[in-house]
Amino acid sequence: MAKKVRRPGAVGEGTHGQDGRLTDTKTRDKIEAMARMVVEQIDRADNPTLNIPVRSLSNVAFNEKKGIIEMGDGKAARPFFDLGNARRFMQTMLMSSELLKLQQQHKTTSIRDMFYHCKHTIEGAREETFDEQEESDPVIEDLEVTLGALREELRIFANPEGSMVGPMTIRDTGDEIELSRMGSGGWAVPSIVEPHVIQFVKSEAKFILLIEKAAIWMRFNEDRFWKTHQCMIIHGGGQPPRGVRRLCHRMANELGLPLYVLVDNDPWGYYIYSVVRQGSINLAFESSRMAVPAARFIGMSSFDAAEFDLSASVTIRLNDKDIVRAKEIMAYPWFADKRWQREIKHMLKQGVKLELEALSNKDFSFIADTYVPEKLKKRKWLD
Repeated sequence: MAKKVRRPGAVGEGTHGQDGRLTDTKTRDKIEAMARMVVEQIDRADNPTLNIPVRSLSNVAFNEKKGIIEMGDGKAARPFFDLGNARRFMQTMLMSSELLKLQQQHKTTSIRDMFYHCKHTIEGAREETFDEQEESDPVIEDLEVTLGALREELRIFANPEGSMVGPMTIRDTGDEIELSRMGSGGWAVPSIVEPHVIQFVKSEAKFILLIEKAAIWMRFNEDRFWKTHQCMIIHGGGQPPRGVRRLCHRMANELGLPLYVLVDNDPWGYYIYSVVRQGSINLAFESSRMAVPAARFIGMSSFDAAEFDLSASVTIRLNDKDIVRAKEIMAYPWFADKRWQREIKHMLKQGVKLELEALSNKDFSFIADTYVPEKLKKRKWLD
């Protein structure tokens, strides 16, 4: 029987806009509160100052109890009456003003479009508000961490990357979509998947399988793995984009679905898994709403070549870059578990890596018919 899902956002998370769609109000309130703070500073004849959380490795730590990478409390002051900060202060206030308009108008736009929208010559001067997009992008990132709002909550989107299919019905900007009827291409996962955009209507899924590559995802879709095993299959075209990670987080937390990650057996595959599970160093401020600490690594493993009798001809020799990266990953505290140390050491000892496609040497459908089902049945995963 399909599991009905309570529509998120029903309690204090949003209201319906003029177009009838659910819209976020918390983010709008945060922007307005920041503006009021600056106005109050001016009224007191203080130097208007924004305190921006520091986005660097020095301000990041691994929270073992939560199992995620978190940003610390370090902040940098950005005062207006300071020659080195005045321009950035004004850019920040300009950007926040335009982001507020997006909230008020219930619109979304791209990060590139936002640059052009804010770029103009200051009246009575020859100064440009922004010279290049390399200036505007960090301002948006600063506002994300300062407001405690995801870029997607600020209504900034990226190009959709990733597809999903499975026994679930969702509501996407008011349109009800049955994800088991999406054909060979699946439902294109948008970059903004917040509750005011995407709601889960009902689900029969028992778990989520996140697949590194689109080509491998196509094999699982063509073989109807999602139907046979009653699950959602999703890919992010390599390192999963924010929309895919956020959607996995929401399905895991709101629907209680276990998440399994299927990636190549190389340092880059390990890192993809760690980003999904613990979050990334660069985006540590988003870990609590992106990372899935209960995610399980289902493969490929450095022990799979022997266990599944794969030909040596399908292995790829590790290069110097692979070896350096593997040793870096071994030093991360979230890979300190002895099982992970054993996994990575074995890969280095063997001196080779394996791509998911190597399993096709056995049979085109071996990965979907045998490899993953066997690992699920025998509970052969790393977590």
